[in-house]
Amino acid sequence: MRTDMDTLPAADRRRLQALVRVIIKAVRPEKIILYGFYGAGSLDAGAAGETNDPAFPTGYDLLIVTRRGDRRYDHEIQDITENRSRVHATVTVLVHDIDHVNQRLSEGQYFFSLMSREAFLLYDAGGVPLCKASPPDLTNIRLTAQKDFERWSRQGRAFFNSALFNVQQNEPRLAVFLLHQAAEHIYQAILLAFMGYKPCTHNLDKLRRYTHRFSVELALLFPRDGAGEDRLFKLLLQSYVDARYKEDYHITENELQQLIQRIDKLLSIADRICHNRFKSLEKMAAASTEGWT
Repeated sequence: MRTDMDTLPAADRRRLQALVRVIIKAVRPEKIILYGFYGAGSLDAGAAGETNDPAFPTGYDLLIVTRRGDRRYDHEIQDITENRSRVHATVTVLVHDIDHVNQRLSEGQYFFSLMSREAFLLYDAGGVPLCKASPPDLTNIRLTAQKDFERWSRQGRAFFNSALFNVQQNEPRLAVFLLHQAAEHIYQAILLAFMGYKPCTHNLDKLRRYTHRFSVELALLFPRDGAGEDRLFKLLLQSYVDARYKEDYHITENELQQLIQRIDKLLSIADRICHNRFKSLEKMAAASTEGWT
């Protein structure tokens, strides 16, 4: 794992140093790891690409590794970290305890093995060291990723088709809930394809942010850069509960049609970028594994 941040732009180093100070004070982690960075000049430019579009968000993906004996819920640490960090930068946070991280590293789980090679260790409390990552079985990873993607994307497409049927039945509230389910499943499918891993959350905003670094198109699909765009995404986000249970939930026909177009595009983007990912994994498996040892 990299510890020298000299390869990062000076502005990013300053923001990350400020973030580390805030996070240490807020949650007292065992380690802070930067595993993703999206936006112009991104660490993941090869995946997401660079863009000058002002709507394209810039942010950091962090893994907060908690100490042994920390009894706080992962989502509690995640929310504290993301909320306290907003003054400096947009961050998306995963949380795992040190023993879980070391177990996954020793197993050669793809996300953690990739992280051990490419991520930046921003902070280390020194309580428990990270174990050496075992080389991942890239052939098995590809086959598992394809199987998971096919399952979750198939379910996402089924929810989308059910939404279209309910539009025809003049059931807009049920339709938008089903669009939420379609989006949730396809975001999970993307994460499984690229990371072999999906967070335990139904929060659509978090899921979409987890996928930003994989594709500019994904990041720009729901930019939330104005009142209209923000309302459109909130209608989808809140439909998980409100469309089913709250009488005051309302969506116009035009807004519903816009969401149908967006989710249809999401399905199309996911299919394309994930199949490209499988081809990339196949090439990596066929190449030398020297870089993983």
